[in-house]
Amino acid sequence: MQEVLSFAKSQLNNMQKTYAPFTVAAPSGAIFRAKKNGVTITAYRSGKVMFQGNNTTVESKQWQANATKKVGAPTPTGLPQGFANWSVLGSDEVGTGSYFGPLTVAAVYVDAAHLDRVRQLGIQDSKKLTDPEIIRMAKQLLTFLPYHVVNLMPVKYNQLMKQYNQGQLKALCHNLALQTVIQKISPTKPDGILIDQFVAPATYYHYLKGQSKIISENVYFQIKGEQAHLAVAAASIIARYISLLAMDQLTEQAKLTLPIGAGNAVDQIAAKLLHEGKSLDQFAKTHFANTQKAIKIAKRYD
Repeated sequence: MQEVLSFAKSQLNNMQKTYAPFTVAAPSGAIFRAKKNGVTITAYRSGKVMFQGNNTTVESKQWQANATKKVGAPTPTGLPQGFANWSVLGSDEVGTGSYFGPLTVAAVYVDAAHLDRVRQLGIQDSKKLTDPEIIRMAKQLLTFLPYHVVNLMPVKYNQLMKQYNQGQLKALCHNLALQTVIQKISPTKPDGILIDQFVAPATYYHYLKGQSKIISENVYFQIKGEQAHLAVAAASIIARYISLLAMDQLTEQAKLTLPIGAGNAVDQIAAKLLHEGKSLDQFAKTHFANTQKAIKIAKRYD
């Protein structure tokens, strides 16, 4: 659960003193961060303080009387009331479970004034849409929404996987995409940032440790984030659109139709590529188990 309260500077100073014994390393843009009773408390220069954790309600309650503003009461989803109508920067990724093709992360800003326009396009989770629908919707979204896409093609993806695990790589891509859109829309600031959750928030920020710029102010995490705000749904569609373009490019290079997913059909095509002398590094995420399966199958061709 997450809750955000706003405070005057004098009250922030009092909070910082109170939480001094519990402070941990603070992210960029924060005055302090503390962890107490299973709750992470992060205070920002803007005056906003975010409470995150299972005991959020108990921890934040002691400060509510001194808050200048309550930024929406928490709902059962952990998001503030009315969040679906906020101006939100959302991010989502595609390709993490597919052997062939890129890892694609998109971040999209949908301000409140554009919500109806986005909704009228019939936006929903990209997994429920056909490829032609994705292409049609994405082309329209790209004309009026600020966005950024981080598209890691297989060769680059495989290089980075020598340094990171897939969760770390996704976190880095989300952070970069969000950071870039924030720069594009500056000085406008989103009311909130929603990341389609793929790990616990604490793990996400652990993955980003050491980065020079970490986006953490007003950030929320939600499983199936596309159902919580259209910004994540739009990000999902744009990410899939860019991924489709990349798959077309790879299919042309392979001179074979590259299936999605990581099933038996994938093993067979990967084996065929190997038999033809092609490098899987160019087309696939080679750390998947499919690689070894394909090698075994390819040996039967000899």
